[in-house]
Amino acid sequence: MSRARYNPNELLICIASRLMEDGTTAFIGTGIPMLAASLAQKLHAPNLIPVFEFGGTGGSLEDLPVAVGGARTFYRAVSASGICDIVETAQRGFIEYGFLGGAQIDPYGNLNSTVIGEHDHPKARLPGSGGGNDVGSHCWRTIAIMRHDQRRFVPRVDFLTTPGYLTGPGAREAAGLPPNTGPYRVVTNLCVMGFDLDTRRMMLLALNPGITVAQVIENTGFELIIPAEIGDNPAPTDEELRVLRLDVDPNRLYI
Repeated sequence: MSRARYNPNELLICIASRLMEDGTTAFIGTGIPMLAASLAQKLHAPNLIPVFEFGGTGGSLEDLPVAVGGARTFYRAVSASGICDIVETAQRGFIEYGFLGGAQIDPYGNLNSTVIGEHDHPKARLPGSGGGNDVGSHCWRTIAIMRHDQRRFVPRVDFLTTPGYLTGPGAREAAGLPPNTGPYRVVTNLCVMGFDLDTRRMMLLALNPGITVAQVIENTGFELIIPAEIGDNPAPTDEELRVLRLDVDPNRLYI
């Protein structure tokens, strides 16, 4: 399928959707994660349990929510609670996946969504953590969805909003975070990346259609682990695009 058949957001949504497994719980944020969750429910994960920050748990995403506190996040939900209950649910280990975004990410998956530059004299002040710190601290596996360039993929984040693997192996546990939790995947407009089990540094896993390893390296501001074998992320299928455009986001709020 030609890349002219889909836009960058549609590709991100489809790739993120494929990572959502049937019968799992996923902490969903505003934007692309909501569309990915809805697409997953409609195509391959009907028993996906989306969890929203303001209390909607297990809702049926038949109509796209506008935000994580919107009424549509509670539609046919198994539970309608509040933010404290949702955060406690994550702390108790009941949420398997957490989807995040940020302005910056470093080699260990630490995210910044607070400030660019010095905290007290920033070049830009960003929205802040919201539930990002809780998601990154307590969900078993976190998946970041970001645009890919050197301004965002940096050697060290200007501010640590959401912990990844901090400074490397054992650092999360030493900081008091639950063992066996942390960053799992990074989905971008160029590729999908994971994390090396020994060093906890980011590594390339699969390239998006038409993208080369050289392009990924050029747009990454730190040394990325490049394994001997690299996979390919398939382009969106006709069925994925049909459902995404006609059923998930017919009003083109995000695509």
